[in-house]
Amino acid sequence: MQEPLPNSISAFEKKHPAVWEAFAKLGEACHETGPLDEKTRRLVKLAMAVGLRHEGAVHSATRNALQSGVAREEIEHVAILAITTIGWPSAYAAMTWIEDEISHRDGSR
Repeated sequence: MQEPLPNSISAFEKKHPAVWEAFAKLGEACHETGPLDEKTRRLVKLAMAVGLRHEGAVHSATRNALQSGVAREEIEHVAILAITTIGWPSAYAAMTWIEDEISHRDGSR
């Protein structure tokens, strides 16, 4: 089951439905193109969000990965791998954003 979009995204969608529809279609086309399986695509998208230190994208990628059946430990491993690539502060920030989503899903928030 698809979780509702964050309020900020829902507001944008209502204000600019044609733009949102085009963006959603592009996202779907990009996601489905190529040989990578669903799990790999979700982990790659999470890694890119972590590397760019985009908090909202890390939250979104984590939610999507969890919804696709990616294990918590696999998601956390992405952030751990980032420690020696992008540095401790950025990787740790991503770890906290990932934990926000995992906690929310587990109902411990």
